[in-house]
Amino acid sequence: MASVAVLSRLGHKKTKRSKMILVTGATGFVGTALIARLLADGLPVRAAIRRESALEKFKVETAMVGDLSAETDWQEAVANVDAVIHTAARVHVMSDGASDPLMEYRRTNLHGTLRLARQAAEAGVRRFVFVSSIKANGEATSIGSAFSADGPTAPVDPYGVSKLEAEQALRELATKTGMEVVIVRPPLVYGPGVKANFRTMMSIVARRIPLPLGGIAGNRRSMVSLDNLVDLLTSCVHHPAAGNQTFLVSDGEDLSTAQLLKRLGQAMGKPARLLPVPASWLERGASMLGQAHVAQRLCGSLQVDISKTRDLLGWTPPISVDEGLKRTAEGYWREASV
Repeated sequence: MASVAVLSRLGHKKTKRSKMILVTGATGFVGTALIARLLADGLPVRAAIRRESALEKFKVETAMVGDLSAETDWQEAVANVDAVIHTAARVHVMSDGASDPLMEYRRTNLHGTLRLARQAAEAGVRRFVFVSSIKANGEATSIGSAFSADGPTAPVDPYGVSKLEAEQALRELATKTGMEVVIVRPPLVYGPGVKANFRTMMSIVARRIPLPLGGIAGNRRSMVSLDNLVDLLTSCVHHPAAGNQTFLVSDGEDLSTAQLLKRLGQAMGKPARLLPVPASWLERGASMLGQAHVAQRLCGSLQVDISKTRDLLGWTPPISVDEGLKRTAEGYWREASV
């Protein structure tokens, strides 16, 4: 059974407050930054957490809900909540050891999300902001032909399929209940504390290890800094035009793989050492090793069109790619010094 533990903010007396914003995935990469931003904006926040965690620094209300599934009880967590920002998910992994990956992704990303949304609607929640993924659109684009918010969707892997299915279920629920649903599909998210492949790339650049990626200069890939994503999610909570819409998000500047590495190296103070190996050689070698999907991410393009986000919400990415990389590098060096 979920229980809500109230943690009073230091130096503040208890007063009657407006309805809460519930953030799921509160201890995650996006959730942690999102809570910090909402608090900085003076908004009341409740953090949904799976188990005891180090949220004391935020001094927010917490709701212990356990794992995200079709059986999770959200009733106390969504009580007196105006909006939910749902960042919790079974995230995409390169090598999934599950015997049925799609079933596992559906268990969390589809059925778990729908359980939360239904109980939120029953509790009178006004708006449900769902952090989906650009993988709902697909895996790749051609140069100059970007994914769009309302364009075709063709997910390739189980993660992308589960996210798109969740979107579809949420739209149907919105129609039946009147709760507004906002869907945000980010591409690769980077920022202080980033993990996985981006963190590995930073470690390689920091150690000045040569990379055979200098020839990958003709592709273009969209990314979004953590600060830009959090800014948009915050906007989607209250903006009157956001209800029942789907938005794509990026930094507004697409980079080739070589450009990204060069600018990351500049941000880190460690110029990237890039060898000019032709992309075709890398793609051929990767295919021979059964790693064609890796070559696709390095050599291929994935661009998103954020014109709808700009036009409908009047939103512009508040920080540039270079500023986002600078903040990411600073976070990396802080962690490295501990």
